[in-house]
Amino acid sequence: MMVSTKGRYALRVMLDLAMQKPEQYISLNDIAKRQQISMKYLEAIVALLNKAGILQSRRGKDGGYRLARSPKEYPVSEILKLTEGTLSPVACMEEEGCGPDCGLLANCLTRPMWNKLDSIIDAYLSSVSLQDLLDGRC
Repeated sequence: MMVSTKGRYALRVMLDLAMQKPEQYISLNDIAKRQQISMKYLEAIVALLNKAGILQSRRGKDGGYRLARSPKEYPVSEILKLTEGTLSPVACMEEEGCGPDCGLLANCLTRPMWNKLDSIIDAYLSSVSLQDLLDGRC
């Protein structure tokens, strides 16, 4: 598993918004400047987060984006799964990979190890919230 730039940037955007006043809408321009993310890339990431209901948006002069929930209610796994699609450590565990139709699955000696690693990764990332990252507790 390798977290892409999209996943890392999405996490940075969410943390940036988590550091702002909860009632305040933050412009993409402000986020782009602070996080040094191109506006085009930032727009794509924020559109994905907004469509999923993770962010709230408002148009107009005082418009922008803000978190839909408090930072403690956002597990890192939710953000990364949304942007990455999967956090599986190997391709054969993904839907597009070998999956249950794999002819080697019944005799695959490594599959239990990959399943356990996948569970460990998911459990850890599900246990870490945006608030934990802000507080340095991870």
